[in-house]
Amino acid sequence: MILDRVFLDHPHRVNESFFEHMFFALTFSGRLFKASAAAFLHAFVPSLCETTASQAIIDMHAEIAARRAQMAKSENLSASAARANPAKVEDFGDKDLLHT
Repeated sequence: MILDRVFLDHPHRVNESFFEHMFFALTFSGRLFKASAAAFLHAFVPSLCETTASQAIIDMHAEIAARRAQMAKSENLSASAARANPAKVEDFGDKDLLHT
């Protein structure tokens, strides 16, 4: 059914209910909004929020990578599916992404 495909397929693929996925996505949205606001403020006053946005991005990436690794482990995904997102937290290191 089309409603299942639109609203349930993706949350189920990531082992979440619709509402669990909604909560996670809204939480991430809020964190991205804060990071965006910090980067915007930093653009006008460079001494403020020097690493706030880049650190938020690094932290969120680490969470997503850990969730994907857990999903791959629990679902025994093929190596090709696991390579779909090759970026790793180590790729960013301690860099301030706003100043690279």
